[in-house]
Amino acid sequence: MAVTSDIVATWRRPARVMRKLLAMGRREDRALAILIAACFVIFIAQWPALSRQAFLDPSVPLDARLGGALFGWIFLMPLVAYTLAALTHLFAKLVRGRGSWYSARLALFWSLLAASPAWLLYGLVAGFIGPGPEQTVAGVILLVAFLSIWGISLREAERAPEADTSP
Repeated sequence: MAVTSDIVATWRRPARVMRKLLAMGRREDRALAILIAACFVIFIAQWPALSRQAFLDPSVPLDARLGGALFGWIFLMPLVAYTLAALTHLFAKLVRGRGSWYSARLALFWSLLAASPAWLLYGLVAGFIGPGPEQTVAGVILLVAFLSIWGISLREAERAPEADTSP
């Protein structure tokens, strides 16, 4: 199944898609590709808002804003995501989670990518409408979508018996 089909399916049944991804076996290259794709889509989602900010405040040109966002989302966010996935796995271990380090990573990385339609909506609203109730609503949609997909995916990932012990 294509990634886009899996993203649509995740919005309807996230646990089923997570089980399918976990059933594909441990593939670090796949998890990293999912994370990089998610970070890239989120970076692209920032463009309209960054363009608006550059237009309203020309003291910082658009190129500089895009460069900062690129550095943050493509180079720093993967490190943050790996750390956050490890912390959530450790927390899950405290509450008797049986998953692996990999399954916790996959749950977070997939949730970032699966929430990409909401990221794109938020970016469009921030860029074309700007601050206001519309942007707040889009932000709430993004937050609820991401946290619910991640929560359900992490629960499914931590139900699986642990297959590896390496971080």
